[in-house]
Amino acid sequence: MKTLETIILEIDPFNIEEEKIKEAAKAICENKTVVFPTETVYGLGANGLSEQAVKKIFIAKGRPFDNPLILHIANIKSFLEYAYVSYSLLEKIEKLIPGPVTFVLKKKKIVPDIVTAGKDTVAIRMPAHPIASKLIEYSGVPIAAPSANISGKPSATLAEHVIQDMKDKVDYIIVGGKVEFGIESTVIDLTTGEKPVLLRPGPIPPQKIAEIFGDIEIPDFAYGHVEADYIKAPGMKYRHYSPDTPVVLIEHQVNEKMIYKVIEEYKKYSNPIILCLREHCNFYKENNMNCDIIGSEDNYYEFAIKLFEMLRKYDGQSEIIIVEGIEDKGIGIAVMNRLRKAAHKIIQ
Repeated sequence: MKTLETIILEIDPFNIEEEKIKEAAKAICENKTVVFPTETVYGLGANGLSEQAVKKIFIAKGRPFDNPLILHIANIKSFLEYAYVSYSLLEKIEKLIPGPVTFVLKKKKIVPDIVTAGKDTVAIRMPAHPIASKLIEYSGVPIAAPSANISGKPSATLAEHVIQDMKDKVDYIIVGGKVEFGIESTVIDLTTGEKPVLLRPGPIPPQKIAEIFGDIEIPDFAYGHVEADYIKAPGMKYRHYSPDTPVVLIEHQVNEKMIYKVIEEYKKYSNPIILCLREHCNFYKENNMNCDIIGSEDNYYEFAIKLFEMLRKYDGQSEIIIVEGIEDKGIGIAVMNRLRKAAHKIIQ
């Protein structure tokens, strides 16, 4: 792959410098690649209406071309430009946007097949992050973007992650601080004609979706237990979110069994690290075990925010990464989806 001289722009999301964001938007219009922060993770973007531009995304990431991308838009009218959607359905969508949620709809011909992996559906989202919103608005085109990381590796939630993975592979990197949620958007399929289907859990929990759309279907693959038998959105195929250091996931237990399973697994290695719940940290430390807090029982959002950051932190630093699991509830469904896909070994 041709090496690029990546231009890095530092932009304060709370005080956006117009000239810098316009420079990045101009690059999008010129079919160049731009990494930018969203409220979920950093994204690797290009002009979503240009096959030539979108192809550069797949090359930079090493991403298989049969893995579809999400089209990022700046206003609700764009749903009507790029997808077939009724006004009644659009009214429901409007209640959740802008925000960390993606909707799968029937696509219009204007959307290149490379974006949708040849499918007749397109995944569309309207991000809430001020930098992402301004970048899309000023570019005047929808921005196709997956997470800004090497394909299959943990997503980028900090600027240093992006620079590590994408420098000299993309034209621009916008450094805009740490993201809010730390995991990718919730993806909802609205094309079934019946009840919506949760394709990928994320920051918007199923309960919130159900409040607006009524009963929703949550298939087994949304929990990360099995692979999906059809691909309509990112994250449904291939190994994802995995550091080079093997990850062992200990499934959540409502009693002390989880701790003892962690200890049993820990003893098998010479240099392991435990990513544990805050409530268990002192126990491990008192027993001279290496551990770091990734979240707590009463705040699963903390777990989500730190997940990819911690997997990257200990990648290459330990022989094995042992992670305590959490319950499949609320955003915990999204966290466990990512962990089950990242894990080399799962202990029930």
